[in-house]
Amino acid sequence: MLEVLRKIVQEVSTAPDLDSVLDLIVRRIQRAMRTQVCSVYLYDDDAERYSLMATQGLNPDAVGRVSLSSSEGIVSMVGQRAEPINLEDASVHPRYTYLKDTGEEQFHAFLGVPIIHHRDVLGVLVVQQKEVRRFDESEEAFLVTLSAQLAGVIAHAEATGLIRPQGEGETESERRFEGIAGSPGVAIGQVVVIVPPADLSVVPDKVAADIDHEIESFEAALALVRKDIKVVGRSLSKRLRAEEQALFDVYLRMLDDNALAGEVIDKIRGGQWAQGALRTVVMEHVQQFSMMDDPYLRERATDIKDLGRRVLAYMQESGPADIEFPEDTILVADEITPAMLGEVPSDKLLGLVSVHGSGNSHAAILARSMGIPTIMGALDLPYTRLDGRKVIIDGYSGRVYIDPSDDLRSAYMDILRGEQEMAAELATLKDMPAETRDGFRMPLWVNTGLVADVARALERGAEGIGLYRTEIPFMIRDFFPSEQEQLQTYRRQLEAFHPRPVTMRTLDIGGDKALPYFPIQEENPFLGWRGIRVTLDHPEIFLVQVRAMLRAGEGLNNLRIMLPMVTSVHEVDEACRQIDRAVSELRDEGFAIERPQVGVMVEVPAAVYQVRRFARRVDFISVGSNDLTQYLLAVDRNNPRVAGLYVSYHPAVLRALEYIAREAHKESVPVSICGEMASEPGGALLLMGMGYDVLSMNATNLPKIKSAIRGVTKIEADELLQQVMGMDDADEIHHLLRRRLRELGLSQLTRPVIPD
Repeated sequence: MLEVLRKIVQEVSTAPDLDSVLDLIVRRIQRAMRTQVCSVYLYDDDAERYSLMATQGLNPDAVGRVSLSSSEGIVSMVGQRAEPINLEDASVHPRYTYLKDTGEEQFHAFLGVPIIHHRDVLGVLVVQQKEVRRFDESEEAFLVTLSAQLAGVIAHAEATGLIRPQGEGETESERRFEGIAGSPGVAIGQVVVIVPPADLSVVPDKVAADIDHEIESFEAALALVRKDIKVVGRSLSKRLRAEEQALFDVYLRMLDDNALAGEVIDKIRGGQWAQGALRTVVMEHVQQFSMMDDPYLRERATDIKDLGRRVLAYMQESGPADIEFPEDTILVADEITPAMLGEVPSDKLLGLVSVHGSGNSHAAILARSMGIPTIMGALDLPYTRLDGRKVIIDGYSGRVYIDPSDDLRSAYMDILRGEQEMAAELATLKDMPAETRDGFRMPLWVNTGLVADVARALERGAEGIGLYRTEIPFMIRDFFPSEQEQLQTYRRQLEAFHPRPVTMRTLDIGGDKALPYFPIQEENPFLGWRGIRVTLDHPEIFLVQVRAMLRAGEGLNNLRIMLPMVTSVHEVDEACRQIDRAVSELRDEGFAIERPQVGVMVEVPAAVYQVRRFARRVDFISVGSNDLTQYLLAVDRNNPRVAGLYVSYHPAVLRALEYIAREAHKESVPVSICGEMASEPGGALLLMGMGYDVLSMNATNLPKIKSAIRGVTKIEADELLQQVMGMDDADEIHHLLRRRLRELGLSQLTRPVIPD
């Protein structure tokens, strides 16, 4: 069964249109199950009908002409119940409806299973036979398995437009794709697709600007690969049998002008750029070999893919290093990384779209700090075909619009103007305190990591840095930065904010933050070797970083050091000993070093219930609400499939946050929060009510939070918290916060109304 399933899924993935996909499905299933009829009915939401879209065994003329209402026939009953229906004689069932012109009156045995994707019934898959009998359990299980696998293929194909009904155009004119809101705001611009090196699957389609140059680039790469294969073949000649060595001759023949190379050149002459032409040809051949029954021939798919990657690697190395970015760049990638943000001139980057990742991934957090509208987890987006296309990205709702109409563009231009007017209004608050109407003062700090964050934060009136992400200088290099290099980076931050406090988190790698030169390969990185666990295991890295921080703070005395991902007092004690050692060493070396304040981040459930123990050992407590929410709810914040379950206003999260503040204050230790919850007006009011001493957020949202705090009294915030803490549902809490903000006259701080 698995072999049949693999073949069907592979064939479907390369089918040119929806008709071909469905026709292929019914033919393959009919053959595999040795049944006389297999049909697919797809559900039309607008018409509320199940239409016969493909069949093998019924009258083919009925396809596209025959349909059933949502309450008519056994097919619709399968959809209504969302479960299989297995009948030995469908014609005697009370819900049986005769479909004229299908010829199904001669068939009795009926098995229908729903095609369900993310709880939505897309259609019904049906098999029928003439004899009166019940399909057995293995047949039912097989059809259910196929339906479950094919549901995702059909849903993805329909959503992306990669599979379209025949006769439709090749463009996705004003097609809308859903993702996850990563960073608020609206951007209208031109797509630039960024791809990682030597990955055929993510190479985008592009029109060749210079066909001769593209052919020359391809042939040069081809020559280098041929040379590599010959060298490897010669070096292994004494260790291989003759038949094994012949494999290298096969490789070389594949690269001949009459084979892969010739096909690629034909594609280039047809107007496709070299890398896109290579991808198309290689993937076509991989598909053909993958479907072959002979195991030996099937393995040749791997050889072809390997050759394609080798050629692509040389082409990407020899290609132009600099990408031409338009003035209105919308950066699109399979997975946006922090390093990519540095590739685009900041004055040209208007928005980001990442096919994978979630709204709380590291890249999304950085995008928010930079004020760049961002969409994450746009899984269905056909991004390889978007380079150079005009798009609108809506960072409030998580929507991407390709080739928007003039009306839609005009509607979003109105929203952009409204944002600019509000930004100008909020800018007037820069020098005003974040103080409630009844005189309660709430310090607002910022989360930083990029050099550009400093100026942006000071422009918006930040009173300190609650989180400086030191891993970012590590991530943009090819090796660990030296003590002197780190010192210079940290000194710029400390001087820029002096005398305001600057909280530097020690190196926090692992999870969704990887260093290319220090890879951590784990099946579950978020529960693995990360944060303080890595640096305590590598004191040589930890001590160099702490020494750089201490030297950077010499004479300024505004440094605070924060330890990430702590789970035990042992980790805190060991880290403090290392910090004290670094202080002592530097003093012995003649530096006038004062021991800075040291604090811990509460990010995991284990830390929540040790807050008082930690508070007796450190100078401050800071909550990392992003990771804490992730671990409390057991939701991977980078997984778009469960992103909807990641909710800051979950009652369990709110109770934990309230408990942390209360426990820290019992030891008279200040407690701050540096997660994204503090960046939301409603969340900031709740945290103020809980008693947090400092709110730290991205610089972009600081004016909004200041406006929210200045628009209420402390008593109103306390009452709001009491009301919320008595509620049981996160969605209801979210709706209440939006309603209360409107009632308090702060509706301009909530998400604008988006056209649908």
